[in-house]
Amino acid sequence: MHFFNLSPDPKRPAHENQPSDGRLPPNPDEYIAVRLKNQNRIGPYLVKNFIARGSNSLIFTGTDPRGEYVALKLGAQVGGGRLISRLLDISNHRFVDRLSPDERPAEAVFLRSGEFKIDFLEATKIDELIKKQHQILTRAVSPYMVGLRDPELQYFEDRPVLVMEYARGKTLREKIRNLEGIRLSWFLDITRGLLKLNESGRMDAHRDLKPENIIIKPSGLVRMMDPAPHPDNFNGILVTTPHYNPLLLKDSKADVMAIGVMLYELLTGILPFVDVPYKHAARSGSKDELEELSLSFFLSYPLPHDLNRNVPRELEIIIYRCLTVPKYGLEDLEVDLIKILRE
Repeated sequence: MHFFNLSPDPKRPAHENQPSDGRLPPNPDEYIAVRLKNQNRIGPYLVKNFIARGSNSLIFTGTDPRGEYVALKLGAQVGGGRLISRLLDISNHRFVDRLSPDERPAEAVFLRSGEFKIDFLEATKIDELIKKQHQILTRAVSPYMVGLRDPELQYFEDRPVLVMEYARGKTLREKIRNLEGIRLSWFLDITRGLLKLNESGRMDAHRDLKPENIIIKPSGLVRMMDPAPHPDNFNGILVTTPHYNPLLLKDSKADVMAIGVMLYELLTGILPFVDVPYKHAARSGSKDELEELSLSFFLSYPLPHDLNRNVPRELEIIIYRCLTVPKYGLEDLEVDLIKILRE
């Protein structure tokens, strides 16, 4: 199996980031996202290259009037639905018009009266999501968060565009796929960053933590990306990745559980939960005996040590608490990670 660096160079011409067999995306006028091309301008910013897409947005590099790089995020025409199977292959190719097989985009989960459904977001809802993320990033200023480079929203064809820092480095997913060393201290940094944002009231929870949304800079500094709005502030829609938030949690426990899932994945090579989202996950309040039994069954998973004999017992306990103990929060996780790192 071959592993590739999944980070296209922002300074390379767009055609050099395309497949070597000469296949190119469709005509730019037919892109399902927006008719944005290299060398277009968004306000004072010059668009350079397309570098990534998620379930409902696209990221381009651009330069400001001084020639410094920025990241430009704008919404697709439609997104957020369950379109593909995840992680089918490993690829360093990124396309404007379709997902690469190793991308794991978030999904839009519509929560209504304790029930849920996964559905698409139309362009107007995606634009509203971009504006909500702008509000979050305006408040959530932190060395652990990829922030805004421009406090003002820009617009392209009347659609909002976030102007963000261009964070050089690799995503945690790239680190995993390249078989590079993973440091447990990164997860302590993430936990501390989330705690500081939570305690200061700048951000209650990220809600979409996953390897794709974590950047490791060359210096080793960890940065989080793309926090999701609380569903109460977004028409009851939770934008999350159920593989990492299988119980569709809305508060900081969602982040704790995501960290547990990521640790499990790193140690075993698989995810602890495959059937997601869980049909009772969106319900709040007390559950009857049958639901509690079903939930207990759902939360059963192969122990990491059974899949990898080298997993330390202390780390296995942390994963168990992240995934199954409701009151195990960020503060508890920080204490446990510090303890294991000092031993």
